[in-house]
Amino acid sequence: QVQLAESGGGWVQTGGSLRLSCAASGGRTFSDVVMGWFRQAPGKERESVASILWNAQTTHYADFAKGRFTISRDLASNTAYLQMYNLRPDDTAVYYCAARHRLQTEYNIWGQGTQVTVSS
Repeated sequence: QVQLAESGGGWVQTGGSLRLSCAASGGRTFSDVVMGWFRQAPGKERESVASILWNAQTTHYADFAKGRFTISRDLASNTAYLQMYNLRPDDTAVYYCAARHRLQTEYNIWGQGTQVTVSS
């Protein structure tokens, strides 16, 4: 079973940058895993930010993330990252790391979330 641990959230001014980390551990291999980042702002539903296929590194981004956010993964450390540039106040949310099998649509393994706050 894969376990996910998030870190890297914090408080940043408009235009700043943050790098979120998602450390994965457990006895399963990651060959067929999709790793995703989600966020949930106050009063809004959770939305997808980006995803990456663990082995092939195929990526997908939400429209709001294109050109500003980069998802990546490091094999040696079993860690996924979300690098965020040019942050805006509407990026303020709790950011979650999640994982699923590549043939499934539902993410069934989730991290605890990390708060990102962008001041205007």
